[in-house]
Amino acid sequence: MKKLIVDLGERSYPIFIADGALASPELWQDCLVKRGKVVIVTNETVQKWYREPLKNALKSIGVEALSCILPDGEQYKDLQHFNDILTFLLENSAGRDSTIFALGGGVIGDMSGFAAACYQRGIDFIQVPTTLLSYVDSSVGGKTAVNHPLGKNMIGAFYQPKAVIIDLNTLKTLPEREIAAGMAEVIKYGIIWDPEFFQYLENNSDKIWAQDLETLSHVVYRCCEIKAEVVHQDETEGGLRAILNLGHTFGHAIETFMGYGVWLHGEGVAAGMVMAARLALKRGKISAADFERIRALIAKNRLPVSRPESMPGEAFLKLMIHDKKNRQGHINYIIPDSLGHVSLYRDVTDAEALEAVG
Repeated sequence: MKKLIVDLGERSYPIFIADGALASPELWQDCLVKRGKVVIVTNETVQKWYREPLKNALKSIGVEALSCILPDGEQYKDLQHFNDILTFLLENSAGRDSTIFALGGGVIGDMSGFAAACYQRGIDFIQVPTTLLSYVDSSVGGKTAVNHPLGKNMIGAFYQPKAVIIDLNTLKTLPEREIAAGMAEVIKYGIIWDPEFFQYLENNSDKIWAQDLETLSHVVYRCCEIKAEVVHQDETEGGLRAILNLGHTFGHAIETFMGYGVWLHGEGVAAGMVMAARLALKRGKISAADFERIRALIAKNRLPVSRPESMPGEAFLKLMIHDKKNRQGHINYIIPDSLGHVSLYRDVTDAEALEAVG
């Protein structure tokens, strides 16, 4: 068992990382502060594997949990299915002392957190991520949202969970494509913060894919540790936290253009990081050798390194202007200055962006 704290004063919360955490009732006992109704929000795929283990762990501490089961997929991360969660809470007379358990990947975590933020002006929720991407990124930091046809994650709130409980066993049922998508966010931390971690990934990616428990535990802990530090310094993305969006401006444009769920979030981010690195290379911020290291590590982890063939460069410019990170009509680009450090640029021309897209 590994534990770290996201330090946000009175909103601080623990992250637990363990093999078999879903079957550890003591974790749920400690994290479940209020004893009103408990609702597990999950999807049709995850519920087949992990809803009963979670329900049984809660039952062992005297808690009977209800289940709200949604369809599986990014295309369902919308206001309609967000409303389905609220309707379920209302139909089951959930009060302000209720708690939501978000059991699933980033879609479930984001929608459940947003529902918790809105229902009766805020109820508790606990993140129980089941994908590599949600382990290291979406479950930590309190970003909650749903998508809009004009842009990804455009409707949401900053709302912190009471705890994040990561059971590394859930990767055993995760499809290869989803593991690759999670690796995009893992690689991101090496590029933005820790060059030694980037090198560790270059040397140990095969062990991650083999699901070596010691390697996985180290990787997940380090990613959560970096994100916790960034969120501690900038909870609501007023400055530093923007560095976590490396590759996301380009990536979100891909997801929106292709249709939510056609390209996974991590796939869009992976291609977007290569585009951001190419922009950095053209500006003389990084060397050709470092650009190739970034591109090679992304490719090694079975991720795309270029845009979809069907997506013209001009579509990026049209969609990126809607990105929620933009300010005063300017597209914000996060660009590597070196391996381990990135900066935000607002002076990138459309011609430069098109060249970066390739």
